[in-house]
Amino acid sequence: MGPACGVLPYMGASGWTFRKPYDLRERLPDFVAAIVRLSQFLHARGGIAAELSAQLVRSGTSAGANYEEADDGSSDRDVLAKLKIVLRELKETRFRLRVARSASLLTSDHDPVIAESDELVRIVATVIRKRSDRK
Repeated sequence: MGPACGVLPYMGASGWTFRKPYDLRERLPDFVAAIVRLSQFLHARGGIAAELSAQLVRSGTSAGANYEEADDGSSDRDVLAKLKIVLRELKETRFRLRVARSASLLTSDHDPVIAESDELVRIVATVIRKRSDRK
């Protein structure tokens, strides 16, 4: 993946930077791509790290896929339900990232991915809250 995709290839600390588009339809794929790359890094470490990498791929990609579905929901209630799934998957991803970092399976080079997960959780939670307030 090149810079045109928004997430730079892994090159140490500078390789885990994110562009920050306003639109979640643009931002989530960048995050998911980083999760996939980070999972490859973990998988190469073997053992528990490899198992954790598989879990990260599932929850991280699910967040992006469910956002795409939410964007085309059949009703306000359907959109809100899908957004709540997105939030749960992002929180699960964030938790697993934090565990991997605490267990020294990830390094400070990966902290931008963890920070992006924090930001995305806050953004999606705000979107849900605002949609709920409209009812």
